[in-house]
Amino acid sequence: MSVDVTADPDTGVAVVTLDRPHRLNALDRRTVAELTTAWREFRYDDTVRAIVLTGAGERAFCTGVDRDDTGGPQPGSPYMMDDPLLTVGPKANDLWKPVIAAVRGMACGGAFYLLGEADFVIADETAEFFDPHTTYGMVCAYEALYLAQRMPVGEVARLALMGGAERIGAHRAYQTGLVSEVTAPGGALAAAVGCAEVIAGYPETAVQGTVRALWAAREAALAGALAQAPQFIALGNLPADRQTELFTGRRPGGFRVR
Repeated sequence: MSVDVTADPDTGVAVVTLDRPHRLNALDRRTVAELTTAWREFRYDDTVRAIVLTGAGERAFCTGVDRDDTGGPQPGSPYMMDDPLLTVGPKANDLWKPVIAAVRGMACGGAFYLLGEADFVIADETAEFFDPHTTYGMVCAYEALYLAQRMPVGEVARLALMGGAERIGAHRAYQTGLVSEVTAPGGALAAAVGCAEVIAGYPETAVQGTVRALWAAREAALAGALAQAPQFIALGNLPADRQTELFTGRRPGGFRVR
């Protein structure tokens, strides 16, 4: 299993863990399928009233799509792009129970699909957020759109355009609104579970209605923007072989954390 799910019936809290630390919790097709299944099963499990999403290991929460398992070739038309992560998040699967993300280490690229559909994010001091798309000749579209729902547009632009050259530390992420709390190293999961336990103790229909209302404030504009993302990507991405050349030729280090 690439996703570990544990639930405590006494507290009503489930913890979903991306369990591929050897791949920095990168998302392959199996992981996406298991996440999709988990979100949809939670819809029918009344013993689970709040959920925490985290990553295994100390190095990363999630590093986006696993480039060794991208899902095969894409259709030639920009109107029929098969984005491998469109169903990876809870809201995309019609789950309106609260989801809190607990971030340790790196969160980049496709991780923002998950963070964008979490209700709030708690990070420890080791967390670093970045998006390397432009570095490797790819358009940062879906990720930027999700981030723009949480952060000032100028901050999103800087993160997206600086690519792999710059990373946002936990405290800067807190200042810009991406993160709601910063903990000591290793403390994000416990803090997120603590919040989830409080929320799970409240009447569930009121909680779920609040989640739905908050998302309603965002989804109309987000849906329109996401519908245009495939065309942006099709027009702006370098050919796959050129992306691979840039990726395999990357130099370690060279980035700064702010």
